[in-house]
Amino acid sequence: MTSPLDTPEIAPDGGDNASLVRLSDLGLFTALFQSIPGRAVLLDSGGICRFANQEFIDFIGRGRDEVIDRPVQDFLEPIVFASYAPLMERVFGGELVRRVAWVDYGRLGKRYLEEVISPYRVDLTGPVVGCFGVGRDLTDMKRQEMEIVRRTQAQMEAEAYHAAIVGTALDGIVVVDEEGTVVDFNPAAEQIFGYRKEEAIGRSIAELVIPPEFHTAHLAGMRSYLASGITRVIGQRLELPALLADGTRIPIELAITDVTRGERRLFAAHMRDLRATKRAEEEIKRQRNALHQKEKLAALGSLLAGVAHELNNPLSVVTGQTMLLREQVLKEAKGLPSLEKVVQRCDRIETAAHRCARIVRSFLDMARQREAERRATNLADVAREAVELLGYNMRASGVKVVLTIEPGLPRLMLDAGQIHQVLLNLLVNAQQALEETAGDRRVTVSVASDADRGAVMIKVADNGPGIAENIRSRIFDPFFTTKPQGVGTGIGLAVSRGLIEAHGGTLELGAGPDGGAQFTIQLPLEEVAVEAPPPGLQEDVRDEGVHLGSVLIIDDEPDIAGLLAEIAEGIGYAAMVAHSGREAQALLAHAVPAGATADVVGILCDIRMPDGDGPSLYNWLLTHRPDLASRIGFISGDTLGPSAGRFLARSGCPLIEKPFTPTDVRAFLGALIGDAAPPPETLETRRTES
Repeated sequence: MTSPLDTPEIAPDGGDNASLVRLSDLGLFTALFQSIPGRAVLLDSGGICRFANQEFIDFIGRGRDEVIDRPVQDFLEPIVFASYAPLMERVFGGELVRRVAWVDYGRLGKRYLEEVISPYRVDLTGPVVGCFGVGRDLTDMKRQEMEIVRRTQAQMEAEAYHAAIVGTALDGIVVVDEEGTVVDFNPAAEQIFGYRKEEAIGRSIAELVIPPEFHTAHLAGMRSYLASGITRVIGQRLELPALLADGTRIPIELAITDVTRGERRLFAAHMRDLRATKRAEEEIKRQRNALHQKEKLAALGSLLAGVAHELNNPLSVVTGQTMLLREQVLKEAKGLPSLEKVVQRCDRIETAAHRCARIVRSFLDMARQREAERRATNLADVAREAVELLGYNMRASGVKVVLTIEPGLPRLMLDAGQIHQVLLNLLVNAQQALEETAGDRRVTVSVASDADRGAVMIKVADNGPGIAENIRSRIFDPFFTTKPQGVGTGIGLAVSRGLIEAHGGTLELGAGPDGGAQFTIQLPLEEVAVEAPPPGLQEDVRDEGVHLGSVLIIDDEPDIAGLLAEIAEGIGYAAMVAHSGREAQALLAHAVPAGATADVVGILCDIRMPDGDGPSLYNWLLTHRPDLASRIGFISGDTLGPSAGRFLARSGCPLIEKPFTPTDVRAFLGALIGDAAPPPETLETRRTES
């Protein structure tokens, strides 16, 4: 095998192509060839490799004897040889060829090369006898460069993507560093808080949006998290107040995230303006209350006939027992009275009167629009009143109502009117479900505690046809009804469930024990202490010489006026009675001179009367007796009239509602008159309990 190292010296005319280098220059040539920083190869005009440095030999992966003095096609793969063929034609034509490109080296893969292939002449003006190729493998460098470019592009895309998301986010996004200094402030934050981004960048987040009372907690929380990594705020959703640029406070939902990606600690605060949400919640609440009131009014129509009848029954008892009581007293007047019988008859009268009072109060509470008022409530009483109110309607429809109440039920903190309304809705639904049922028709109501569930359960069941399985999931949907058009509104059960859930309970539908529907109300068993009854005035020991002033009583019902006069006199007042507004005006104008202001200390007046009502008398007092306009209280059994309601709101006068008790009247007079009564100088003994 021959090589430039063992070929004899050839004359400069190049008579032998195999000898491309003079022997005298061979040592220098070899040293230079091996020192080239890259792959170097020398080919003769026949494509025979005459010299190659070690880097080329190593890259080809062949032995030196498989490369030197061998045609290039012997050690280069065909695909590689084919890629160099057009370049060799150019070089042997005398052209210097430069190339920087990816070259497919077959099994060695694609390599990124910087190559220079130059024609080789023994003499500068002689013919091309070979070619000299030098190549630098820049593959690793190129791949690193490509990776850097890729990462840079990815980062730029990520930043653009981030900017697009943050810039178009509906929530305010504020990025702060570990010192709490704002480093980013998106357009939504500008719109919410009223600062421009340029104004916010570089300022403390506490200075911008955090109310002063939260500054200390904010700084302490930040320091604690940076020191220990423990926090109760980051990663949580919180509802807090925030400050706007003009000092206004608004509710926001806040979520803080640690977005640190390098050595600099950064935190992103996502803030959502809750003003619209709060307004929507208030509107929903208002609409729910409106639906509740509409359902009440719809139920009133079906209850009116029953209420009227139920009132006649206890009133008949009152009248009959009164007559019997009078006859009994007259019969035994000459002898020892049978006090036990008298007491029994009084008890019956009281029971009937209380029944009337409960019916009337239930009716009025259901009709009035008012906010929920939770008080210590006995569920047993609520259930009894609901069943009692619908008792006549049920009996008239041939429906038997069975009420079972567990003894010793605890008192719960409830809005009795709302729970009463729910029970009425369920009872009316049960009655209507039984209308098409023949034979025995029953509704059972049970109230019992369940210690295992920690709840009080109220169950209303009927033995009717029940509710079809395919509509059970929709029975509580608003405006869904199974009743004929014009019979139901479809909101009774939806409103009822809402009222029960507002109390922390549940209202569920199930199958009744007799095959009909059963609705179960579950209320949390959170027993409350029994409230002490409000202290009232006891009967006074009245001295005949005591005069506390006069009270003018005005009512067109003589019995009511007489009762009020008797109560007032029992306290120590002198009672003056009138039966109309005009009569009262005449009495005040003539019987009591205008200068005698210390004599009449208070007025009790019915609102609705013929021949001069309460508002007319009040307007007259404003002109003729202003000293008494602030000491008039009104009596009414019905404040539902819009004119009466507006009058009471405008005048601010107090009101006592019928039916009332003597204790109610005494307390009302005490609050109405107060310090207006003259000092009881002649009073020796007057015990009161307030």
